[in-house]
Amino acid sequence: MQSPSTFTPPHVLAVDDDPDVLSLISSYLTDHDLRVTTSSNELEMTEVMARDAADIVVLDLRLAREDGIQIARRLRERSVVPIIILTGRLEEADRVMGLEMGADDYVTKPFSPRELLARVRALLRRTRMHTTSAGSSANVRCYRFVGWELNIGLRRLTSPSKSVVALSNSEFSLLLAFLSAPQRVLGREQLLAASRLHNAEVFDRAIDVQVGRLRRKIEANPKSPTLIVTERGQGYSFSADVDAIRG
Repeated sequence: MQSPSTFTPPHVLAVDDDPDVLSLISSYLTDHDLRVTTSSNELEMTEVMARDAADIVVLDLRLAREDGIQIARRLRERSVVPIIILTGRLEEADRVMGLEMGADDYVTKPFSPRELLARVRALLRRTRMHTTSAGSSANVRCYRFVGWELNIGLRRLTSPSKSVVALSNSEFSLLLAFLSAPQRVLGREQLLAASRLHNAEVFDRAIDVQVGRLRRKIEANPKSPTLIVTERGQGYSFSADVDAIRG
């Protein structure tokens, strides 16, 4: 266990244009041993991240003057930082789109700060656990399949044309689950857990959204997938041969 003098609190970056919401998030999370920085727009968010790496971004999708979904998309294109989105209770379309853009979890407004704290802690814990297991599990350095390569330590996916394909944390975790168990049927619960969407409010389409996003990145024709195959009534399987490179 770290001593108080060496412990560095995880850094949460909250993005919302409502000062009352930012004040609530900041005061509550700070009181529970987290370091919080607040911003009201994408420019401020980018400036903060340029000088101080965030461990989690909490992003409101309903900003008055900006499109939070597009902010999430741009953030995911340049970073693998975990993202928790804030949405309205009845706005399922926003939740689906936010997840498609690369968010890892969501909290509905009006929200309990206690719930947000629990989600932040759970996502931090899962990120640490997955980073550790991904970097050391069975000494696997990378996985290769039909010209693709997933470098586990770097969390980097390279296409057959040698271009780097950005993955969200959920997409990385989901692909790693498939590559660790090729030609095996993985059920919905296994995949929900692997993609970190296993909270009590997960809606029915969550895993389908995650798989659909991943298919669009690795399948030649996402509408007729040959790598991630649907196993009716059971889940999904990864059909390609996979080479595990150890060392």
